[in-house]
Order: sequence, then structure tokens, then C-alpha cells
Amino acid sequence: MSVRLFRLGIIIGFIFTPPKKSKHMILSIQNLKKQYGNGVHALKNVSLEIKTGMFGLLGPNGAGKSSLMRTLATLQEADSGEAILGDIDVLKDKDKVRRVLGYLPQEFGVYPRTSAVELLHHLAILKGFDEKKKRAEMVDYLLQKVNLFEHRKKAVSSYSGGMRQRFGIAQCLIGNPKLVIVDEPTAGLDPGERNRFYNILSEIGEQTIVILSTHIVQDVRELCNDMAIMDEGEVLYSGTTDDALALIRDKVFAKKVNKEELTQYQQDYRVISNKLVGGKPQIHVFSESPLNSGFAKAEETLEDVFFAKLNQLI
Repeated sequence: MSVRLFRLGIIIGFIFTPPKKSKHMILSIQNLKKQYGNGVHALKNVSLEIKTGMFGLLGPNGAGKSSLMRTLATLQEADSGEAILGDIDVLKDKDKVRRVLGYLPQEFGVYPRTSAVELLHHLAILKGFDEKKKRAEMVDYLLQKVNLFEHRKKAVSSYSGGMRQRFGIAQCLIGNPKLVIVDEPTAGLDPGERNRFYNILSEIGEQTIVILSTHIVQDVRELCNDMAIMDEGEVLYSGTTDDALALIRDKVFAKKVNKEELTQYQQDYRVISNKLVGGKPQIHVFSESPLNSGFAKAEETLEDVFFAKLNQLI
């Protein structure tokens, strides 16, 4: 068994019960700090309040998202601060956290020739599910929930990317967790698999805290009501997606420009972002007042909020 798989296994819940309407749960994170031995400040006074439902954590690579997720998943120590899940001290009561936690990292290992049903049974046994009948009921339920029951006898290593991610969610749900953490779950998935994954996450989020760590803005917009933006270990924004959009409403203007003009526009305007549209750069500019000279008001998007925050324009 791979070390990576074992580490995933130790943080899956211990007691399986069919889903019930859970009590309102809050994860309160206060002044969390983490500095690595190479001097990198991965977390700088991170404070967030996360309630039941889907919570999106946005940020570029190196923003500190994975460091925060690993800390909450009890895989690394914080230097200082606190994190409280309901009445559980996440940083001190690691065993209690692991009983109510489901974690899907970016990558997880599997046995080369082991079927989905065998692997889930194996993980469940590691977690103390000794009664064969109840364990079988749990495994069948989870495989049906993630739409893999018909493929249960196939080796997980033969699954497509989307199927493997759905299997990862099944692992997360052993024990009916109160907190589910998924780290960059849709990278590399085709549109159909992404939609299936979205549907599963949305259903889970109806009664569980689900933290979705990603750099894909679309994931957060489609799934989450609450969100945060991180960069270089700091929280730049925390609130609802609607409030985030309100920050730039009627303040974003778009224009297609020539490539050779791009540098000058970046000097003259508060450019949020630029991307090629029909082979020609289209810039989005932040402005408190209307712009003329060929600019058109653009509909605000979460992507504009994201880049405006990263570029310190708002």
C-alpha cells in the first residue's frame, strides 16, 4: 500500500451512518501562521469563518491554499493560531478531527490491480469497520452515490481521471464526515466529468462543510456561495461571491487593442487582465468612472475580482 494512500486513509471517518440533516457547523480559523524551514511564510495570520455549505478557496499556485488544507487535515503543524470545528480544536485534537474529516488531495495512490469495491473495503477495515454486513452496505452505498457501482469490479488504476476523482470522493465520505476538503479536484477533467463532479460536491455541501481549494475561478462561481481569495499566504478577500462581484460592478471596461499597444495601455490604465480574443488582446480595465476611447462596459465576473485583488486594484 502506498504511503500516500495510507495517509489519505488515516483521515477518513471512523463511523458510517446514512446521511442525515446535520446541525449547523462552523469552522473558525483565527490568525493561523506557518513558516517552512526554507523561510517561506506559507500562512500569514489567516483568519476565516466557514459554515455548512460549499466554500471556495481561490488563489494562484503558491498562494498558501494547500498549506492551509494540509494544516486543517492534520497533515502538518501550524506555528501559531487556532482552528475550531464545532467544539473540536483542530490543531490539538487531531484524532477527533480525523473521525469527522474527509480529505481528497490533488493526487492519491492506488493499488495497481485492486478494484474499487476491494479498495473501499480495505480502507474501511483500516478505519475499524469490522462488521462485514455493515461495511458491505456502506461500500455499496458510496459506490452508488458517486455513480461507480457498475464499475466497482474494475481496477481503480484503470479509471479515467473523472472516475478516479469520484472514487476519491467515495473515500472522503466513509464515516459521513462533517468537514470535507478537496484540493484542486477538477484539474485535467473533461467538461462532462467536471459537471458530474460538481453535482456530487453540491449534494455533499447541502449538509457538510466542503472546502474547495482551486485556482479555477469557474469552479467557485458555479459551486460556492462563500469564498476567499489567497495570495502569498494572506487572505485578500473573504465573503460571498455576490459581494465580491459587487466590488467591481459597473467599474470594469473592455477593449480590443493591438499587441504593440498593450504595454502603453498597461502604463496608462489600471489593467485587470488581458487575454487573446480572436487572436487580438482584449484588456479589462478597472475604473471608478466611465471610459471612452473605444472602451465598452463589461459584465463583472469573478475572474475580474480575482485578478483585481491579486493586482491590488481593489
